[in-house]
Amino acid sequence: MPTDRSPLEPPADARVQGVSVRSLPKISLHDHLDGALRPATIVELAEEAGVELPEQDPAALGDWITEQCDSGSLVEFLKPFALTTGVMQTADALRRVAREFVEDLAADGVIYGEARWAPEQHVLGGLSLEEAVEAVQEGIEEGEDAADANGHDIRVGQLITAMRHTDRSLEVARLAVDFRARGAVGFDIAGPEVGFPPSRHRAAFDYLAENFFPVTVHAGEAAGVESIRSALLDGRALRLGHGVRIAEDLEVVSRSGDEVMVQFGEIARWVRDREIPLELSPSSNLQTGAIERWGTELADHPFDLLYQLGFSVTVNVDDRTMCRTSLTRELALLAETFDYDLDDLEAFQLNAAAAAFLPVEEREELIELIGEGFDR
Repeated sequence: MPTDRSPLEPPADARVQGVSVRSLPKISLHDHLDGALRPATIVELAEEAGVELPEQDPAALGDWITEQCDSGSLVEFLKPFALTTGVMQTADALRRVAREFVEDLAADGVIYGEARWAPEQHVLGGLSLEEAVEAVQEGIEEGEDAADANGHDIRVGQLITAMRHTDRSLEVARLAVDFRARGAVGFDIAGPEVGFPPSRHRAAFDYLAENFFPVTVHAGEAAGVESIRSALLDGRALRLGHGVRIAEDLEVVSRSGDEVMVQFGEIARWVRDREIPLELSPSSNLQTGAIERWGTELADHPFDLLYQLGFSVTVNVDDRTMCRTSLTRELALLAETFDYDLDDLEAFQLNAAAAAFLPVEEREELIELIGEGFDR
C-alpha cells in the first residue's frame, strides 16, 4: 500500500466508539491483486522488467495512479492496470506481489480474504496459465506464513477471473476448477462491463455450474440492472461484484424523517430476499462514477439505503492502490458519513463471512472469530 496517505484517509488509529477500526477482524471479498501493488514494488519490478513508468519515486507514482483513477469513468479507471499487470509477468514477480498482498491484508486486520485476478493477463513473459496460478498460490502461502509468524492468522483464496472482453472464459473456468483443491475458491469475470454482458460467457458459466464451482460476477457497476439480471440468470452468480446499481431498481415513494417508503423492482426484490451479497466498494464506486445517478459524495452513495432495506451489504476496497484505501479506511469513512457504530461494522463483516466461498463449517468459524473480536 502507498506509504503516503490520502487527505480522506483516517489515521492508523481511526476509532469508532473508542475502538481501533484497524484492530477489528475483517473479511475482504472484492480485492484485485493487480490493484493492490505497493508503489515501491511497482518501481522495483518495473526496473527489472524494463517497463517505463511515469514517475520513479514511489510516493509520486502513487499520486499519479490515484489521479488517473479519479476520472469518474470505469474505462479510464482501468487504464493504470496496464502498468501493474505489465510488471507481473514472471513467476518471481507474481509470488512477490501475492506475498505482499497477504501481508498488507494482515496488517489491516483481515482474517480472510479473496484475491481476484485474471491469469490470462500474466502470460506475456512466457508463463502458462497453470504456472501463473501456481506462482500466486506460492506467494499467498508465503504471506500467510509470514503473517502467522507475526501472530496474525489469515487465510486467502484465489478468485480466478476471466476478462469479459476476450474469448478465454471457458478455458479460465476449467483452470479454476482444476485448482479448486490448490487455492482457487471461486470464479469471476471482470473488465469493461458495457457491451460485454455475462451472457457472452454462458458456456463458461454452464461448465462452472456443472462442477458446482462458486461464481461472483462484476455487475451493476458501469452497467445497470440488466447487467445484474444477466449475472444472475446467465452467470448463476452467488454474489454481485459491486452491484451498487441495484439501487436503480428501487423507487423511493416517500420520505418522512428517517422513514423511507420504497417500491422494489423484481431484480432488487430477488437480490434482497435471496440475500445475494453485494460486494460494495464505496471509494471505488465514487472514482468510477458508478453512483453518479445519486451524486458525487460518499453521503450520496446508496450504501445506507441498501443496508437499511435489508440487502446483504459487504464493504470492500476493490483496488487498494488505485483507490489509495484499505478496509480500515472504508469502514471508518462509512462510520463517519452514516453515523454507524460497532454493531453496524460487525454486521458488514458477518455478511461477508457468510458470503465467503468456503465450506459452511469454515464460514461459521469466521463468524465466531468476528464475534469474539468485536466483543473484545
